Amino acid sequence: MSAKERITELKQQFERDSEQISNPAELEELRVKYLGRKCELTAILRGLKDLPVEERKEVGKYANQIRSEIEAWVKDRKGSLESGEAVSTAKTDAVFDYTLPGKKRKLGRRHPVNIAIEEMCRIFFGMGFEIAVGPDVETDYYNFEALNIPKDHPARDMQDTFYIDDETVLRTHTSPVQIHVMESQKPPVRVIAPGKCYRNEAISARSNVLFHQIEGLYVDEGVTFADLKGTLEGFVREFFGSDIKARLRANYFPFTEPSAELDISCFLCNAKGCPICKHTGWLEVLGCGMVDPAVFSFVGYDPEKYSGFAFGMGIERIAMLKHGIDDIRRFFENDLRVLEQLL
Repeated sequence: MSAKERITELKQQFERDSEQISNPAELEELRVKYLGRKCELTAILRGLKDLPVEERKEVGKYANQIRSEIEAWVKDRKGSLESGEAVSTAKTDAVFDYTLPGKKRKLGRRHPVNIAIEEMCRIFFGMGFEIAVGPDVETDYYNFEALNIPKDHPARDMQDTFYIDDETVLRTHTSPVQIHVMESQKPPVRVIAPGKCYRNEAISARSNVLFHQIEGLYVDEGVTFADLKGTLEGFVREFFGSDIKARLRANYFPFTEPSAELDISCFLCNAKGCPICKHTGWLEVLGCGMVDPAVFSFVGYDPEKYSGFAFGMGIERIAMLKHGIDDIRRFFENDLRVLEQLL
């Protein structure tokens, strides 16, 4: 049998074998058999040097043609198997079993930060608060000055601000929204403002350059610190559970006076002390206080007639506390396994 006749026989044999291929493992065996380094077709090509010159050209051209056809078929079949498509050949039609169960598609999950925002908004909406929004890119005036934080104020050092230019920043908190709201309407004002905030901080388990915050503001005649305390206690008990205890600690914020921080009893250890609450039995939740009269002067409110309170909290922190997450970076990794464990 001549070399050319043997190549033709190999081609016919390949066509018969290829009809039986139904999975990637079988395809790989077929490829090695007809295209591998030790296959017969390769051996024929290596033996061309022993043939007469004229026959060498003819056999070499024919062998390379068949090899190219086999390579093209293998490549096409591999793509079809990987995509799960049924492939038909000139020799036979692939059989598809319609009784087999369909491929299950993975469903997405709602992000715990979005769930926290929706739950907070639902609770405060039930208390009569409306939702307000503002721009992520703010002027220095709205982000700092109108909130009683002038250019030489030491509180600016705490913000780690992203400056776009000397007068434009990425907002460091959602507090500027309260200024926009008070400029646009007269009291009574009762709003919450959820949104993104940005700070030029080192990314760690406790901080990120991007985070979410929710701001609350209530202004009317006769608003007292007792109203603030009652509102926040109602919120934490609705959000974390009716057995939660709350306490206020004196603090300082430039746009509220007096100012305080709200702690809740650690629901993870029943206030007995654990690593999450640093063995104190208390978890820090938010900052709050009565709106400073200086802020009212920027928006044209009469501080002798009106009073109000404001509060703000990091939404990732709230979600971390509720779900027992010890690293804020988990919210930004897009790992579906984390969401499946939480929800």
